[in-house]
Amino acid sequence: MNGTIRVGNLFGIPFYIHPSWFFVLGLVTWSYSNGLAAQFPQLGGGLALLLGLMTALLLFSSVVAHELGHSFVAIRQKIDVKSITLFIFGGLASLEKESETPAEAFWVAIAGPLVSLVLFGIFTAIGFATAASGPLAAILGLLAYINLALALFNLIPGLPLDGGNILKAAVWKITGNPYKGVVFASRVGQIFGWVAIASGLLPLLFFGSFANFWNLLIGFFLLQNAGNAAQFARVQEQLQGLTAADAVTVNSPVVSANLTLREFADEQILNGQNWRRFLVTDDSGQLLGAVNVNDIRSIPTALWSETLVREIMRPIEVSSTVKSDQPLLEVVQLLEGQKLSALPVIRDNGVLVGILEKAAIINLLQKRVQTNPA
Repeated sequence: MNGTIRVGNLFGIPFYIHPSWFFVLGLVTWSYSNGLAAQFPQLGGGLALLLGLMTALLLFSSVVAHELGHSFVAIRQKIDVKSITLFIFGGLASLEKESETPAEAFWVAIAGPLVSLVLFGIFTAIGFATAASGPLAAILGLLAYINLALALFNLIPGLPLDGGNILKAAVWKITGNPYKGVVFASRVGQIFGWVAIASGLLPLLFFGSFANFWNLLIGFFLLQNAGNAAQFARVQEQLQGLTAADAVTVNSPVVSANLTLREFADEQILNGQNWRRFLVTDDSGQLLGAVNVNDIRSIPTALWSETLVREIMRPIEVSSTVKSDQPLLEVVQLLEGQKLSALPVIRDNGVLVGILEKAAIINLLQKRVQTNPA
């Protein structure tokens, strides 16, 4: 997953860490241990470093708890959580699909900030209840402050932040169109991205100060991800109402299982067909398997006239096909998720419709955009 490292499961959810997280962990540990050592000289360097590491781990545990908040609400809506990933800017819970209603989308989005606010309350209450002082009070205060900051930052109303998802749900509720919500919230996210970039770049240009350099990185992060979200929403909107059958390639590479290899070669290969892989059907059109042009080379040419295509074809599992009435958006997600370039399309009775290629979907999208420009 883009260079991430899988470290195990959290409540059955695959948990990944991006290598940049270790840099941030070390930076937070070093900076906070130095702060503790300066504020409380009696600690000594070793104990300050240990407390700094413990604090850094608790901070990142707060980020994980935030993402688990999103995940548990999504699971209650029967949405599979594919993974939770820690990276340089925080965390990300990757969901299998969107919520089905604006209200459900709102609760998934708000769950993370609510968890952070609860943790803020817990750490604050512990500090007051125990009348903590010294290093313990400093650590509890920092944990409370970070969780409050995490909640408030994520409530900024622009994608990809939680506040952007809340705004998306609101626009979806008002317009009845989830894609309009994504596009609107993405544009707001881009505005906040430019503001963050300006707040980091202007002090650098005019005063040579790197004090807001982190804002610059956050701004680029917001711009890139908000733009990607808007682009994907437009694709989703164009795919709305389309099925797999709508994108099947005309004159798909299909051959009969009862052809001899000689007939197959003469009809399909020698006649200028550029396909390298052909789907194989029986006389009723049922999909049986697939044959690759290279498979013929393993058979001596002298045997081509007496060898049938069905004898060298490779079976295709039903799980490796899509139904003709399956939403095209689901097919796109399947192609992307399994890194495939094409899939056979069949009807409910198993009869082959044809082959669906990723390139054909792209061409279909381009035609729809030209016909119905945004």
